[in-house]
Amino acid sequence: MKRICLLGATGSIGRQTIDIIKNNPGDFVLVGVTCGKNIEELNKILTEFPSIECYSIQDEENFVKVNSSKKGYCNNQGILKVIENSKPDLVVNALVGFVGFVPSVFTLENKIDLALANKETLVVGGEIIKSCLKKNKAHLYPIDSEHVALAKCLQGKKKKDIKRLILTASGGSFRNLTRDELKGVTVEEALKHPSWSMGNKITIDSATMMNKGFELIEAKYLFDFEIDNISILLHDESIIHSLVEFNDHSFLADIGPADMRIPISYALYGKNRHEGEYKSLDLENISSLHFRKFDVKRYPCVSYAYKAINIGGSLPCVLNASNEEAVYAFLNHQISFLEIEEIIEMMLSTHRVIDCPSVEDLVYVDSLTRKLVKEEIERRKQ
Repeated sequence: MKRICLLGATGSIGRQTIDIIKNNPGDFVLVGVTCGKNIEELNKILTEFPSIECYSIQDEENFVKVNSSKKGYCNNQGILKVIENSKPDLVVNALVGFVGFVPSVFTLENKIDLALANKETLVVGGEIIKSCLKKNKAHLYPIDSEHVALAKCLQGKKKKDIKRLILTASGGSFRNLTRDELKGVTVEEALKHPSWSMGNKITIDSATMMNKGFELIEAKYLFDFEIDNISILLHDESIIHSLVEFNDHSFLADIGPADMRIPISYALYGKNRHEGEYKSLDLENISSLHFRKFDVKRYPCVSYAYKAINIGGSLPCVLNASNEEAVYAFLNHQISFLEIEEIIEMMLSTHRVIDCPSVEDLVYVDSLTRKLVKEEIERRKQ
């Protein structure tokens, strides 16, 4: 039985992970959880899983709201304490944002396998993660539907036979709008994703297509392909999750329903398929599939991702931090949708790159970039 420590237990990926654990009690036992501020949901999880040995929350003052006698920790250091003290076989990192980076490094340094839904880990510190995997006897299993799809398509294939990897993209909430039509869009409109039910931050990243820029960077590190051999293809139905094109110009695709429990299960079972209670895809009822060429001018955030990974060093950290702060500012109605892009571009263009940054360097760059973004947002209000 695999001991699971779940970081970000109350979020979208966290809840779906819990669903899989609950339906497979002979395979998994939940031993540690972390959450941010959703104490009500945490209490439900702690009640439902008496196997949990310790937990962590974001703010110390919320301890009085937790209905549990289990050992509790708080803040970012508390996340590491839960990983350390729950003694898991697998850590599922479903945290959102840079906060997930250090726990990923900590997990691998402690020779614990990592199931990774936290995009920022590889975006910010891909080289560090590669080094950790090389030094320690641990495995990394991606959870993103696109990367799981690529892993399935690449299994047993020779790299020399592959021409390129193709990430499919829904195009997000505004895929049918022109650049001019984006000027007045609202937060509420941006949160209406056409295919997936996700958290607010990732839904906005999908609308700007920054999530696809992040996935390009992740794919580079996960599968050891050059960024120029990884493409994006717009696909409205979100049925084909990714494709591999071979040198003979044939394609291999992963096709399935838009259900995140499928890639989560694939990661939990160590890159093995497992039958679950998922709705099957009725191919006979699919009348057509639509594909469109990806236009980087329409989605400039992807060009920022290319710039960041091509220059490297600390610049991907700036990409992530500026995006994170700008997205939350948009969600809080402080800036417009298109200002997200403007702020990211400004931060990238003014940053002095640190080559081969350490974890400590990246923590510093992340903090500094957030400070600069907040100052820029305040300036724009005046």
